[in-house]
Amino acid sequence: MNNQQKTSFRTRSRLLAAVASLAIAGAVGFGAAVSGTAPVLAEAVRVDAPQTPGFADVVDKVSPAVVSVRVKEKIEAASDDGAQMFGDEDGRGFNNLPKDHPLYRFFKNFGGDDRGPGKGKRFGHRDRRGDGPRAMAQGSGFFISEDGYVVTNNHVVEGGQTFTVVTNDGKELDARLIGTDPRTDLAVLKVDGGSQKFTYVTFADDSKVRVGDWVVAVGNPFGLGGTVTAGIVSARGRDIGAGPYDDFIQIDAAVNRGNSGGPAFNLNGEVVGINTAIFSPSGGNVGIAFAIPASTAKAVTQTLMAGKTVERGWLGIQIQPVTQDIADSLGLTGTKGALVSDAQDDGPSRKAGVKAGDVILTVDGQEVTSPKELARLIGSMQPGKSVNVGLWRGGKNETVTIVLGELPNSDKQASAVTQDSPVEPGTLDDMGLTVTRADDGKGLVVTDVDPGSDAADRGIQAGDVITSINSVEVNGTADVQKALADATKAGRKAVLLQISRDNDSRFVALPLGKG
Repeated sequence: MNNQQKTSFRTRSRLLAAVASLAIAGAVGFGAAVSGTAPVLAEAVRVDAPQTPGFADVVDKVSPAVVSVRVKEKIEAASDDGAQMFGDEDGRGFNNLPKDHPLYRFFKNFGGDDRGPGKGKRFGHRDRRGDGPRAMAQGSGFFISEDGYVVTNNHVVEGGQTFTVVTNDGKELDARLIGTDPRTDLAVLKVDGGSQKFTYVTFADDSKVRVGDWVVAVGNPFGLGGTVTAGIVSARGRDIGAGPYDDFIQIDAAVNRGNSGGPAFNLNGEVVGINTAIFSPSGGNVGIAFAIPASTAKAVTQTLMAGKTVERGWLGIQIQPVTQDIADSLGLTGTKGALVSDAQDDGPSRKAGVKAGDVILTVDGQEVTSPKELARLIGSMQPGKSVNVGLWRGGKNETVTIVLGELPNSDKQASAVTQDSPVEPGTLDDMGLTVTRADDGKGLVVTDVDPGSDAADRGIQAGDVITSINSVEVNGTADVQKALADATKAGRKAVLLQISRDNDSRFVALPLGKG
């Protein structure tokens, strides 16, 4: 074979190989088309993010111990049903309407409940003339024992006659009031569950709580049922003017109306505080909530559970802050301590030699930073206890021994009560107000306002100080009751309250005989 023939042979071989390749490719493509096999696509985006710790495990464990607390009181008088507006006192005329009638549906949805037209109150309106028990408060609480003891706020149960605890799974259980302590705004209820054992939680050692620690708040805001929010401890030792024993933990977890009495947990599921108040210029949550420390709650609830009265030590003195000017005049370094402005004649301090002008710096070696700190410290001690009080007197340090007295009955606001006993004074039901004596003994500090009262309508709010009624100075609830009785006797339809707020004074008229 010559060179020309060899070249021609190689060319034909290449052409045959190319035709064979095309045939194979065509067969494969045809097979894919016939079989319907989809083309291979790229995978969807998926990010493997680092796992961060959450609160679900804590919530799962503690939620069964958190409850809703419903409070009712018995009221009297005639009903004012929607049907009565149309001259149908018993509502039978509208009850006889066909179920598909527009008026039936209207009065069922807007004028009554599932019993028929005209049988209920519209939009849950708080009719003070209703003919049976009505809800007057709704808050939160939690079990602290397996046999059914529940802790909540005093302002949740105050004035109540019947109490219902609603558990996390929706069960409604009757409860009775064991005791209250208005000065710390704490109360204890007892659910009689028979042999049933309840999931309960314990109090934490709040001395170990640090600013920045995580907290989980569980409660019943706005009556929605079990709701969980989380935040951090924002501050400790807050004084919000609620009383002489203010020592609140500030948290930024969302706390709203209905969260009162609910617990704030640490990540170990222990109660570090009991939610009791919020700072809110608008009425809603702004991230500033206050909780009663666990140490305070534990001591008070244990006393109430034992059926005892919460007793507090008493020095029998009037005190005021040490300003820089006062410190300079006394030759005292710094402004810590409490200046004695008066020592009562029959008080334990006077008997021990304490006198006006002394500055109390320590109690049993513990530093006193302010009058509030002194009040909290002495209030946490039992009457009869002997304490060593460090004084600054005449330019030098001295120590006196004082045997603490018991807070006089006229000032005592803590009590153990039975189911049939009335709640201790401190509430002015007719005015829709809850009050406590001002720290300086001049006037009454408003601690709670019934949202459905005339007082609320006229702008009175927690923190206001009532200094007089009808130009008569008031320093206790007895003074208020006397002023109201005198106004009623004189035939007046309203009383005039002088209110102090932020160093400004104003007058508010409240109708008599209305909340």
